[in-house]
Amino acid sequence: MADDDAVADDAAEDEAATAAEPEAAPEPEIERRHGAPVTWSCGQQVLHPSREELTTVVRTLRDDDAFAMCLDVCGVDYLTYDADRGLPEGVAPERFEVVVTVISHESRERIRLRVQVPADDPTCPSLFDVHPGTEAMEREAFDLYGISFEGHPDLTRILMPEDWQGYPLRKDVAMGRIPVQFKAAGDAR
Repeated sequence: MADDDAVADDAAEDEAATAAEPEAAPEPEIERRHGAPVTWSCGQQVLHPSREELTTVVRTLRDDDAFAMCLDVCGVDYLTYDADRGLPEGVAPERFEVVVTVISHESRERIRLRVQVPADDPTCPSLFDVHPGTEAMEREAFDLYGISFEGHPDLTRILMPEDWQGYPLRKDVAMGRIPVQFKAAGDAR
């Protein structure tokens, strides 16, 4: 009978210990839009699609959500940036990032898309087929950062001379000086 009382006491203690332990809070669910993780910055929704998802997400935003205009496509080099980049859980930071801004005139809102691009494969799909106005913007990101846009109709330099070596806005390029020469600039005093 004493053994039965000891077993009952042990069971009661286990129940009390279990009841006293706080339950683990459930992991907060990551907000998503068209499959891409969402964060917010300065009141603006920011989507974080992968390179493979970018074209599909932008096309869906255009066709289903009336984001009919692409305002900007640009590159970013995070080589020397050590602060928090505000990426959602599950999105691995890479050296380069392609940032796309689309606008809906119907809902009067903008959405920014941030796509992580690795340094060992600086490529991203072109948005030219979805928004033909991105042609020059993608050429600029290619010219200044060396990010190639697969499917672009004419991915050539747009600002730098064709024979220029390197990409001037990369953080591992030394800052240099190009002397400015003025014609007929005499002393006006």
